[in-house]
Amino acid sequence: MSRIAKAPVNIPSGVDVKLEGNNLIVKGNNGQLSYDINMSVGLNITDNVIQVQWDREDKKATAQAGTARAIVSNMIIGASAGFEKRLTLIGVGYRAQAKGNILNLALGFSHPVDFEVPDGVFVETPSQTEIVVKGSNKQLVGEVAAKIRAYRPPEPYKGKGVRYADEHVARKEAKKK
Repeated sequence: MSRIAKAPVNIPSGVDVKLEGNNLIVKGNNGQLSYDINMSVGLNITDNVIQVQWDREDKKATAQAGTARAIVSNMIIGASAGFEKRLTLIGVGYRAQAKGNILNLALGFSHPVDFEVPDGVFVETPSQTEIVVKGSNKQLVGEVAAKIRAYRPPEPYKGKGVRYADEHVARKEAKKK
């Protein structure tokens, strides 16, 4: 039995939800998102509440119901409020600068790194050592943040690198004589 799928999803004001066959379309002030729901799962939309329905005897349908409910919830949150990930650059000379859809990174390499930001995601640099990734698609925001972090993940000895703002890096002790 899926505990996640049992919970209803509330639709806030300002968000429009349409179900056309198995395609769910969510429109809000942050944009429009669409998702093809698995055939073994159904959605019931009544009075600004979405309820997931599935065959409770089928284990695969139960798993898909939980997944569908989580994705629908993330779509509604993304269309209304949006998602953001914050990254911090730690290291001497490490800098970031956003120019349009290009993020220019100086990460201690012999060359600057130019990261092209995909459509639907916006990148801001409030300071030279901070990066804010925003968007309405939770999966895409997380993927872009992970790709930026992958250029120079934090290392355990000095802690230098690109890390999430709330990430704790386990530090190791240096070599002893």
